[in-house]
Formats: sequence, structure tokens, C-alpha cells
Amino acid sequence: MYYIGIDIGGTKCAVSLGKYEDGTMTVSCKEKFFTCTSPYETLDKLLEKINFVLKQNSLSYKDIAASGISCGGPLDPKKGVIMSPPNLPGWNNIEIVKFFTEKTGIKTVLENDANACAVAEWRLGAGKGFDNIIFLTFGTGLGAGLILGGKLYSGSCGNAGEAGHIRLSEYGPAGYGKAGSFEGFCSGKGIAQLGKTLAIEALQNGIIPEYCRNLGEIEKIDAKNIAAAADAGDKTAKEVYRISGRMLGYGLSLLVDILNPQRIIIGSIFTRSRHLLFEECDKVMQRECLPSSYAACKVVPSALKENIGDYAALSLALEA
Repeated sequence: MYYIGIDIGGTKCAVSLGKYEDGTMTVSCKEKFFTCTSPYETLDKLLEKINFVLKQNSLSYKDIAASGISCGGPLDPKKGVIMSPPNLPGWNNIEIVKFFTEKTGIKTVLENDANACAVAEWRLGAGKGFDNIIFLTFGTGLGAGLILGGKLYSGSCGNAGEAGHIRLSEYGPAGYGKAGSFEGFCSGKGIAQLGKTLAIEALQNGIIPEYCRNLGEIEKIDAKNIAAAADAGDKTAKEVYRISGRMLGYGLSLLVDILNPQRIIIGSIFTRSRHLLFEECDKVMQRECLPSSYAACKVVPSALKENIGDYAALSLALEA
């Protein structure tokens, strides 16, 4: 069975052709391009890329079982409408499912990117074989996808899983419009904010962090160069990740006690920097979680790793 995956981002878009056989999804072909200024230019370009990958593989629309669209929210999966995502200016109430269904005749579904990644890990990755899993993006921001009782759970208006909006502290880095939010402490942008604050404090005390040698380098700080400094043994950088890991533990403890999952799967930064985050995170979880719920759940990195974007939209199509 062949499937089409459409991944829409603020900077880039991609179309993937996947073949599903014996429980395995293989990406046969992938085409990427920069997101156009106009939403409808982008949709036309996506359709052009779909036609290209089909032609390259001697296939037609009739050979495709379904197509899935992964996109940042807000959006309405039931109506198939993208509703003004902050990373896609001008994408106001775009009836994207209707567009592709009418153009291709292929059954098409839409979901936000965190939900799509959760489905991918559930069907093809670290969540395979489990009925209750949580996927956390832990990238530029922090979003969550929930598989509960063997089904994707979206909530009453499609907003379930917005874990990044939870406030963990009155004070702290801002994320999702809130100082001290889960996203503020556990995201690329949040770690960069923490890194800047601790670097300024260190420099004022005569300590020179490896990732920021002077105040002129403050704006160059990001999660990646802080992680590199931490791996090199820099104490300030290690403290940044220790704080993030501790707050990750508090956030996960809430999710474990409320949702009682079997697996929490975390992508992006956690996949690359688990060694800097998890020891502190696990200390908090052991202290904060209900013992039986903690014992039933394992926190693991994404099995699909950097390729999860390729599989997310294809997994939506597979579910359709």
C-alpha cells in the first residue's frame, strides 16, 4: 500500500511517498521546497510535488490509499482547516483537506505536528505495541501528542496535549506566552533564555562560560552551543541543562499522575541531550510521581529520531 505524507512548516515543506508492508513504512521518495509567501502558492507547489513523486515511481492517484497532512496549529482536524498558525502568516482558515481531496480524489486527513509525531512513534517507533503513550516534541517549542486507550486523543476542540502551556513556576523563561511555563523551561528557545540569564550572572561574577565568552556573544547563545559546552565540562552550561532537566521532571510527573501512560517518548533536544537532562529529571519523577504510575511508565527518546518528520504525515495517512 502506498501513502502520501505532506509536512508543512513555516520555513520548509515536504512531500513524501511511503510504502507500507509487513508493519514497516519505507520512504520511497521525498521532495522538499521553501514555503511560499502565499498559502495557495504553497498548496499548488505541494500538488506539483505530489504529481512529481508519483510520476517518478510510475504511480497514479488511484494507487494511493490515503494522504496525511502534518502542520503546526491551531487547526481544526475535523473540518480539515488550518487556522492562522503563528509560523504561517496569512494562512487564515485554509480548507486544505478540501483542496487536496478535490484535486486528487485521495482520502486526506489533517493533524497538528505533535499529534502526527505521536501517531508515528506509536505505529512505527518507540510506542509500538502500547495503548497509552505521550509524545513530547521538545524542539523549538514544546507540544504533546496523546495516544490514550489505543486512539489519538485530540480533546473537545482539538487542543489536547498543549503541555507547553502549563505553568511550572511563577518565574522563569517565557514560552507559549507564559513566564515559567513547561515550554519555557523545556524547549530550544527556553534553554537559550536560561543560558543567557546564567551567562550574564556568571560574567558578572568573573566566570567565563565556554558558550559565551563576553556580553557581545549573548545573542548568539542557543541550546546547541550550550549543550556542546556542557559536554566539554563547562559548569554554567551543565547547570542550564540541570535546571531544564529538573523542570522536565516536574512537568512529566504531572502527566504521569494524570494520564498514567506506559511510555513517554521525547524528541529533538531530548533525543540528542538525554545524558544532560534525564538524571535530574528522573530524580524529580521518583520523588513526585505516584509510585505505581512511575513504575508503569518508561521515559525514552524518539526511536524515529531526526527522521520523525518524514514518518509523521505518512502515519496519519496510514491511520486514515
